Amino acid sequence: MVLISKILFFTSHHGFYTVILLFVFFGLLSYLTKKAWFLIPIIPLAILNGFGGQFLNAWFLNKYGVESTAIITSDVETNSTLNDMYIHDYEAIVKKQDGKYISTFFSTTTASIYPIENAIRIPRMEESFPVKYIPGYEKNIVILYNQSEEGQQALRYSKLAPVNSAKIKYEADRTNKEFIKEYISALEDYVKSYDDESYKSKIRALKQELEQLK
Repeated sequence: MVLISKILFFTSHHGFYTVILLFVFFGLLSYLTKKAWFLIPIIPLAILNGFGGQFLNAWFLNKYGVESTAIITSDVETNSTLNDMYIHDYEAIVKKQDGKYISTFFSTTTASIYPIENAIRIPRMEESFPVKYIPGYEKNIVILYNQSEEGQQALRYSKLAPVNSAKIKYEADRTNKEFIKEYISALEDYVKSYDDESYKSKIRALKQELEQLK
């Protein structure tokens, strides 16, 4: 597992050198075997690593790693951009199983984050956040963003979005049955995840309003 983690760390953090190694490996294989078709996998593998290297690393570490915590100690904005946003280089310290810390690094484009999605979410500096790694190579980490305090706040905010939308409709027309039903449904979905007595009370009140309109 440690060897796999080291390989995935290298390929996900050093894309350029990975491409060079692919050319050297398959080129040498083609030369020794006198078979040119060994050169075919180079470009596809290079492209796959460029687009999905960190995703494979994130999946591997989340499935086989152990949980710990890390803290970002440095956040430097670079001159490079991704989707019109500046890429950042980060340094961090990771807590090992013996309680001691080890240094690591990653960037906006190489960070492994779980759950895997089309978004790059890096925790704030100086705040401890959950990670996973393979014991013996703690340098390679996956950020468990949704389990971090910042991630929990983001999840709660996303759950509140449909509640706020339904509330606006309801307050615009309190006699519209569909608006009331939508508001009730959004609130019920929210309280499944967050036990909020004030929202439960609002659900009961809305159901009474709905009954009176029938």
